[in-house]
Amino acid sequence: MGTPAPLGLQGAYARGHRSNYDELRTRLLDVANDLLAKAGPESLTVRRIAAEAGCSTQVIYTMFGSKEGLAEALYLEGFERFRRRLEAVPKRDDPLEHLSLLGPAYREAALAEPGYYSLMFERAIPGFVPSERARTLARAALNIVDRVIADCISAGHLVPTQPRKIADALWAAAQGALSLERAGHLPDGKTYEIVTEAAVRAFLTRPSA
Repeated sequence: MGTPAPLGLQGAYARGHRSNYDELRTRLLDVANDLLAKAGPESLTVRRIAAEAGCSTQVIYTMFGSKEGLAEALYLEGFERFRRRLEAVPKRDDPLEHLSLLGPAYREAALAEPGYYSLMFERAIPGFVPSERARTLARAALNIVDRVIADCISAGHLVPTQPRKIADALWAAAQGALSLERAGHLPDGKTYEIVTEAAVRAFLTRPSA
């Protein structure tokens, strides 16, 4: 009977195995995202993704369960990447200044990864409907905006109301301008800047007379 491997060695093996799994999963999502952005949703076949990633189709089925499972993983990954970009915005002592910096970061995230953006907000994969769990997790990924808005309300910059109400107005303004820009109707981000600033101004407190 062999001697059991030291716990430290077992742990290192487990960590290495998990690292390889995460690397492969990330590569598969990146391949699928790239195909979606450059070749459209019809390119998202399990066979083609496996060929592009250099793995077997069985690996994809094992990781994601189905093509629909892969689409949901892409949906959640897109929101997670948005979250990381927003979290990376340097905090400011003035929450209103911090909020003003989140708008450009959101636009940059959308334009940097168009495949993820189209899946998240434009129903790029016909027939794909994210589960309620995925929708909840996706919205939670953008909670940083709600938190900064809550700080602005506490500091007296914005009118007392539910932070989500202001966040949704800002989100709607941002999405509208981004959709037009991505469709080629706007030449740059100036309109995006105007409408997102206007959305925030609509909730600014007014100095008393």
